Amino acid sequence: MAVPGNFSDEPLSPAGRLFLQPRTEVVIHCIARAKNPIDIDAFKANVKSSLLATHPRFCSLLVRDENGFEHWRRTNLDIDQHVIVFNNQLDKSGKFIDGSENRGFSIGKEEVSVDDDDEIAVNQYVADLSVSTPLSTDKPLWEIHLLMAHKCFVFRINHALGDGISLMSMLMASCRKASDENALPAMAPERTGENKGDKRRGLFWLLGALWGFLEMTWLTLVFVFEFLVRIFLVSDRKTVISGGDGVELWPRKLATARFLLEDMKEVKKAIPNTTINDVLFGVVSFGLSRYLDHRTPNALHEGLRMTGVAMVNLRSKPGLQELSNLLKDNSEARWGNRFGFILLPVFYEKVGNDPLKYLKRAKAMVDRKKNSLEAYFSYWIGDLAMTLLGSKFASLLNHRLLCNTTFTISNMIGPLEEISMARNPISSLKINTSSLPQAITMHMLSYAGKAEMQILVAKDIIPDPEFLAKCFEDALLEMKMAAIGGQ
Repeated sequence: MAVPGNFSDEPLSPAGRLFLQPRTEVVIHCIARAKNPIDIDAFKANVKSSLLATHPRFCSLLVRDENGFEHWRRTNLDIDQHVIVFNNQLDKSGKFIDGSENRGFSIGKEEVSVDDDDEIAVNQYVADLSVSTPLSTDKPLWEIHLLMAHKCFVFRINHALGDGISLMSMLMASCRKASDENALPAMAPERTGENKGDKRRGLFWLLGALWGFLEMTWLTLVFVFEFLVRIFLVSDRKTVISGGDGVELWPRKLATARFLLEDMKEVKKAIPNTTINDVLFGVVSFGLSRYLDHRTPNALHEGLRMTGVAMVNLRSKPGLQELSNLLKDNSEARWGNRFGFILLPVFYEKVGNDPLKYLKRAKAMVDRKKNSLEAYFSYWIGDLAMTLLGSKFASLLNHRLLCNTTFTISNMIGPLEEISMARNPISSLKINTSSLPQAITMHMLSYAGKAEMQILVAKDIIPDPEFLAKCFEDALLEMKMAAIGGQ
């Protein structure tokens, strides 16, 4: 509904407007599993006293003026509208059981561990939310579902409010260390550049800098051309994991792949200067090959390309940030949606005797991407399209890119140690988003030495996401064994 303008209204950023278009509206889901039963009053009091309750984005309504332009308008926050309590238990299909008690599942006369069944139920509940379940514009665009029987908090936040770094940093500002209720969670240590000293002087450094600039220019031109061709002309060859236009409305399933960061670090040692992201992309390439071998044995040719869309944080400071830094107007790590896309090709290969070949290929590709400005270009072209051509056209471009690729993936560093929320320790922290035209999206978040990847799939295309998750887990273990054997 159009409303008259107001001098205090704040216009949305181009990225914020993009995430409110019907084809590209995205809701971020964060699932936090508590160790103890949830105290509703304590939780609400914690939210009321946190910075979340005073942050402008979380205290503003989305309004559209007479010309159809979106604005944020400050409003009084009613916590009871945003904290939604569900007392009934979920079954494995993600539906609430009428009259259920706050207990674990039971089969026959024997009650089973709630861990596996709880996760299946909660995952399916969130999977159902991910399809055509937007947040109401009658209140600020966020809410928290308290699943009392499962000791879970499910945060739902419209992507227009900020990206994963912004929102996770906000969440951390509302939490405390599990080991010290007076201390904020520890963030990832900042990377410090090596002191180059005399290495930066002289003709050799100048030649190296010139070569680096030429390489960056060439790679940027190549990848930008590929990016544009991918939007307008070329799509991945269809496989049993391909999505397409309209698939964002298909029913979903959600599964979780679990990794130990120590295992990923062990794999890193196999190749110098490898990162956790390199290992993750190698695991995805290896795991998808394993899965395709299972679903369609001998049906695909070696080297078949499947293209992923990977999200890249464009802030100069990586990782989670102190919330005070994000709120500064001149900060290098300011609040909002500050990320770009890169196209990440992975290739199908018959599973053989060298698991590390997937890592080598992934690292070589990611290194080339790092030496280009592809992620910055994607951010700039989206911003330009929104400004010059409008949100509908920009949304169409984004939608076409997703339809012409196979999967979306992101990886984010989470808290380094266990945290608590309203004095309730958190045992697990996972993140995912609402559905996209692709049949598979993957979001990994590290937490206290572990990493959990949420795998959201169109269940009519990928009916067995739990097996796909196991393919990824087994891929990492095989790469680890190969890395240890090669030392």
